Amino acid sequence: MAAQCSIPVIDLLDFPNQSSKLIAASEDWGCFRLINYHDVLPATLMSDMKAVVRSLFDLPVEIKRRNLDVITGSGYMAPTAKNPLYEALGLYDMASRVDVDKFCSQLDVSPHQRETIMKYAEAVHELFVRIGKKLAESLGAKSENIGFENWPCQFRINKYHFTPESVGTSGVQIHTDSGFLTILQDDESVGGLEVMNKSSEFVPVDPWPDTLLVNLGDMATVWSNGRLCNVKHRVQCKEATIRVSIASFLLGPRETVEPLAELVDDEHPRMYVPTTYEDYRKIRLSTKLQAGEALALLHTPRSD
Repeated sequence: MAAQCSIPVIDLLDFPNQSSKLIAASEDWGCFRLINYHDVLPATLMSDMKAVVRSLFDLPVEIKRRNLDVITGSGYMAPTAKNPLYEALGLYDMASRVDVDKFCSQLDVSPHQRETIMKYAEAVHELFVRIGKKLAESLGAKSENIGFENWPCQFRINKYHFTPESVGTSGVQIHTDSGFLTILQDDESVGGLEVMNKSSEFVPVDPWPDTLLVNLGDMATVWSNGRLCNVKHRVQCKEATIRVSIASFLLGPRETVEPLAELVDDEHPRMYVPTTYEDYRKIRLSTKLQAGEALALLHTPRSD
C-alpha cells in the first residue's frame, strides 16, 4: 500500500535524521504519513477506539444531540443540505479530562468506552506535543519555550453515509484546517480523502492501516511566517458504503499566535499580524473563506 501513496512518510523514531524530510514535507505538501508512533498510541488502542466510534454513531439521535457545541462546530453535527452525507460528534479540548468526561457523560458511554476514550485522548495529546516539538526543533526554534502541552486539542469523529447515488460527489468540500496540526486516524478500508499538491492537483490518500495522516493548518502557516503549507483537502465519495474517521486538532496557543522570532529577519519580514486562534476562527466563519483564503486578512501592512 505504501508504494501507492506519494505523500511523504515520516518515521517518528528516526529523529534527528528525519528533520530535513519533515520540513520538506511540511513546506511542499503540508501533510505527511506518520509511522512508528505506537509507543505513544498502540495499534490495539486505535482499534478499540474505532469500535467505540462506530457504536457512538449507532446511538439514537436524541442522545447524539446532547453533544453540544463549546465553540461552533465542536459538538454534534447532523447531516445538512450542504453536507447531507456527513455526520460528526466531538469535543472542544481532548487535553482536558473534564471536557473528555463531559463528552462521555453526554453520550451515556459504558465504563469500558469511557476508559478507551480517555486513553486515546491522552495518547493523541502526547503525540501532538511530540510532533510539535520535532517541527519546532527542525525549524531551529527552542521547543521548550513554545508550550505545546497547554494548547487545546479539538476532537471530532466523522461518519459518511455514502450511497450509490452519491458516488462521484463530494462528502466534504475543499477546505484547510484552521488550527495548527491535525492527526487523522482514517478509515482502514474506505478511501475518499484527497489532498491538493503544489500543482493544484488532488492526490488520493489511499487507506494505509497502522499509519496516521498529519495535516498542517492555517495556524501553522502564521506561526512559521508563511513557510509551512496549510494543505487543502476534501473527501470524495468513491463507493456506496459507510466511511468512519477520527480527527484530532491541535488548535494553537490560547494566547496570541504570531510568527516565530527565529523565522523573521531582513530577508524574511514578518508576514502576519498577531492574532488568536479564536479571533481567526471567527474571521473564517464570518467570511465563509474556508480554504486558507482568510489568512490574507492577517497580512502585515506593506510599507512603500
